Amino acid sequence: MNDETPHGTPKDSHYARLRRAHRDRSRPGDQPTGASRGHAGKAGSGKQARQPGEVPAGLVRLYGLHTVAAALANPQRRLRRLLVTRNALNRLELDAEAPRIAPEMVEPRQLDQLLGDDAVHQGVMLEADPLPVRTLRDLDDSPLLLVLDQVTDPHNVGAILRSATAFGAGAVITTARHSPQESGVLAKSASGALEHVPYVQIGNLAEALGQLDALGYRTIGLDSEGPEQLEATFSGSRIALVLGSEGKGLRQKTRETVAALARLEMPGAIRSLNVSNAAAVALYAARRHLG
Repeated sequence: MNDETPHGTPKDSHYARLRRAHRDRSRPGDQPTGASRGHAGKAGSGKQARQPGEVPAGLVRLYGLHTVAAALANPQRRLRRLLVTRNALNRLELDAEAPRIAPEMVEPRQLDQLLGDDAVHQGVMLEADPLPVRTLRDLDDSPLLLVLDQVTDPHNVGAILRSATAFGAGAVITTARHSPQESGVLAKSASGALEHVPYVQIGNLAEALGQLDALGYRTIGLDSEGPEQLEATFSGSRIALVLGSEGKGLRQKTRETVAALARLEMPGAIRSLNVSNAAAVALYAARRHLG
């Protein structure tokens, strides 16, 4: 599925400039080498064709205009291969004089074959290394953090990353187990936010909450049956909001570890929200408190 149209096709001269600018240029870490330059499943290559959606070992496949544009602009992202249709190339607005990676022109059906029919690729796919692993020690001195207790759906986590970026959260912290790894689905749902906010995966959530408490963060767990309204639990100049999984919510150990349990006050007939929606509302309220 894609949004390709016959309109907006870039001039051949633009693509030619991109090719000339990249000719004989080799930037360490940005370009594939050897056989990795070939098209997957090419006849006579001697390689077994990959199934749709199957990603080469050690790489991630990012797709969608916003997602790929953000990755191309992120100096920490090591680029390997960029596949793009003519329409999408014009919309990406690559630097014709000094592109970080030379685009390979393809037809939309080729991206469908690589990514599967369900991927809304919008005519562009980038193969790249995963982002560097982050730990709690790598966090900037941000007053607002978001912590996820085994939120498993990559669409939800992607939406949460987008809200975290919009409200200036310093990181999204989640468990290494029972949480999605970096992937095309996660990145597409985040619409570029994965390149802007650290996605930190830790081994033991209770220990991590203890570390955040020692750093001066007030850890607040969201629960639909929480004893206090969220705004009443805010205090201090550092807040870490903790949200539970889609089905069970916060685990018992997490409930016992956070400094406070709070609810979003909802007067309507439905008393709970999807975790990504709850995260956006809680981030807004926390940012209002922090100023």
